[in-house]
Formats: sequence, structure tokens, C-alpha cells
Amino acid sequence: MSRLHGEQVTVTWRVDTGERDGGNNPIWREEPETVDDVLVKPGAQDNASDSTRPEGVTVALTLAFPRLWTYRSLKGALVDVRGHAYQVIGDPLPVDSGITPTRWNLLVEVTDSEG
Repeated sequence: MSRLHGEQVTVTWRVDTGERDGGNNPIWREEPETVDDVLVKPGAQDNASDSTRPEGVTVALTLAFPRLWTYRSLKGALVDVRGHAYQVIGDPLPVDSGITPTRWNLLVEVTDSEG
């Protein structure tokens, strides 16, 4: 019997350093973290329908993060999957009921648009 195995992704948060530039804009630093054993499920892939993006494409994925990963809010984070960066949608929360029968307890929807 084969077992499910996820893949390695990199989550990158933009963190406000508390400093400001000459225009009083925040100065950000990137804070990456590698996460192992993430399941990647292809989602909807659509052609953009608006006239300003006739060649536009939107790609979505659903990622299942393992319960061994120490949860941290993913709001505004980017997730690099197979060499491509995707934006996290919303602020997903883990299932903490203790009854989820798998190693994964956090579903994360990500998206990217091109063109």
C-alpha cells in the first residue's frame, strides 16, 4: 500500500521592519520558510474574460499543509510551488478539532494571474 507524500514549498512573508523610507513608506523585509510534505492539488484554470487582458490566464491551486508545520498566519504570503510564486487567498485557518484523519490539517488556496 502506497502512502501519500507531499512536496517541499517555500512560504515568504513580507514583514514591516518598522522603518520608513524618504516618502514615509514602510520598508519591508522578506521572511522565507521551507515547508515539507505539502500536498499540491491543481485547481481552476481560467482565461481572463475582461477586455483589458485578452491573453490573461488565472491559475489556482489548493495546498494541504501538514499538521506538523507550526501554524503562522498566511495572510498576504506568497508560496513558491515548483518554482512559481502564488499569492495566498484570504487567511486560512487549520482544523483543530483533533478528528481530521490525515497528516494534513490546513487547506490553503493560492492563485496567480498572468498576461
